[in-house]
Amino acid sequence: MDFTVTPEQEAIAQAVDRICAGFDAHYWLTRDREGGFPIDFHQAIARDGWLGVCMPEEYGGAGLGIQEACTVVQSISQSGAGMSGVSAIHMNIFGLNPVVKFGTDEQKRRILPPLIAGKEKACFAVTEPNTGLNTTQLKTTAKRVGDKYMVNGHKVWITTAQVAEKMLLLARTTPLDQVRKPTDGLSLFYTDLDRRYVDVREIEKMGRKAVDSNELFIDNLPVPAEDLIGVEGQGFRNILHGINPERALVAAAAVGLGRAALKRAATYAKERIVFDRPIGKNQGIQHPLARCWMELEAANLMMLNAAWRYDQGMECGAQANAAKFLAAEAGFRACETAVLTHGGFGYAKDFHVERYFREAMLLRIAPVSIQLIMCHIAEKVLGLPKSY
Repeated sequence: MDFTVTPEQEAIAQAVDRICAGFDAHYWLTRDREGGFPIDFHQAIARDGWLGVCMPEEYGGAGLGIQEACTVVQSISQSGAGMSGVSAIHMNIFGLNPVVKFGTDEQKRRILPPLIAGKEKACFAVTEPNTGLNTTQLKTTAKRVGDKYMVNGHKVWITTAQVAEKMLLLARTTPLDQVRKPTDGLSLFYTDLDRRYVDVREIEKMGRKAVDSNELFIDNLPVPAEDLIGVEGQGFRNILHGINPERALVAAAAVGLGRAALKRAATYAKERIVFDRPIGKNQGIQHPLARCWMELEAANLMMLNAAWRYDQGMECGAQANAAKFLAAEAGFRACETAVLTHGGFGYAKDFHVERYFREAMLLRIAPVSIQLIMCHIAEKVLGLPKSY
């Protein structure tokens, strides 16, 4: 097992860094203040082909692995774009993995090229208000009527639905009381987000204002049968193929965000003079920053382990969840420490670290809570009885 950065991965990081250099801290501060999807950034990433970094080459992608995708995501986050930058392209990079795994050739030819080229944007419509992470209890229904499905339901925390043309939608096609197991009877669709039938309402939130989060109210949305991905009733199993890569990518983003905060904090500590000496000369400033560096590096190694195992076709559920947990905690601590290092100026938007701090909270909550990760490790790794 060798986690040495390959020349190819180094070249990827440098290429993404060059793109991000055109979107400086002031750009992201403005997006955070005013909102508005960063379409120019999204298009810049698309033009150089990075939206398709781990998509098949025959559909316009680069055909690389999750390790390389993590390099792209981490470089974006570490540039100072943080979760505003990462979330603008996150779904395009990994979210269509179920289509790659289970879609027909016709579906792949129809769906993947415009997404990779940045001509279409997609959102992931799974979460619901009253089910949380208990996905088997989804209430959104899709009933077959001739050559289409009629979809009705309510989704929440759906990212980029304000600007997306498409959505990857999970809905129940067989009632829960008619299936052998709760995971049966859910089906996955990739279809138009047709606003004649879908009311999209933005949720105001703590951070990442540039990338919208929404509630969807779906009323008799007609979905063509050819938009069904895989086998009807097997949608839950299909989306599982995107979960472990997502955990690794989120971990990469968290480490990148923590590093961006740490860099600003260290620079400020060297330049800020109090009592005729730089505050960085005081161990009370040095030690917390040093601890943050060590925690970020350790979390990064777990992320690399998870991504490497996934690309090798090995079981990686425990590693991917652990990477997400460790990186989210390390990233949050680094952002918090950066704010405290700046003192009162850490509370000021013009110093940027308060934005990082707000965005870091998201990584502790989504896409899976820290508590549920610990439950997963306790049950799947330590063999303890299921607690939920």
